[in-house]
Amino acid sequence: MIFNLTYDEWLLDEPDDDVRSMLLELLERRYDTTSTVFCTQYAKKDWHQRRGSGVHADAIVDRIVHNTIWITTGEMNMREHMSTATR
Repeated sequence: MIFNLTYDEWLLDEPDDDVRSMLLELLERRYDTTSTVFCTQYAKKDWHQRRGSGVHADAIVDRIVHNTIWITTGEMNMREHMSTATR
């Protein structure tokens, strides 16, 4: 049985090498097999850098951006908005 996976707060924290390796392996096993949902407030153009660049970042982002359905909900980053609103 294969389950859908939702990765909430995608790119919030910069992963270390172990997390990048685990994520790459997970995405490789799920690619073209089942759904993986990534929820983030960061623009696609920033994903590679936020994954730490390098070969692992290339492979991870490559497996996400191909064969993907994109749902964009706007340009506002609520974290930035709320941090300035509460000051």
